[in-house]
Amino acid sequence: VVTRDDVEESLKAKWHYVKDKEQLLKDLRSQIEETEQKLSVKQSERDYWLEYKNVGSKIQAEKIMNLEKDIKEVKDDLHRTTEYYRDALKAVEEEYDRLVKFSLDQAVENAVRSLDKNSRRVIEENEWLKEEIKMYQKEVSDLEASIQLLQEENISLVTKLIDGKLENLTI
Repeated sequence: VVTRDDVEESLKAKWHYVKDKEQLLKDLRSQIEETEQKLSVKQSERDYWLEYKNVGSKIQAEKIMNLEKDIKEVKDDLHRTTEYYRDALKAVEEEYDRLVKFSLDQAVENAVRSLDKNSRRVIEENEWLKEEIKMYQKEVSDLEASIQLLQEENISLVTKLIDGKLENLTI
């Protein structure tokens, strides 16, 4: 026997069940919409990156290659310019040294011409003495080398003499 209360409870339970299912469907629909929105965002992001991969990356690669080529050209220009200025500086320094030496020689000649005979003779003797000093220094170095060789030879002979005497002593 089913009573009215049982029927009402059963209907309420079904009604709550239907309401719960409707709420669940509503929640699922909202989750589906959120997921579709996320999917749409991800799809547009994917499209952007595919576009970049297919078009943008090639453009960027070309820009990078052009910039690398420009950098290489600038480095080459810098190297050539540096070499040019280094050579120019060297030439200017050599010319400057030559002019200074020439001017100094001229000044010395002019100064010597304006000196009296005794002063000129002193300068000439000074130059002659400088040459003599160079010759004597060479002779001294040659003699020192000869002395070194003679000392080594003497040491060798004394060593042989001592060794010979030691052999005679042992005999």
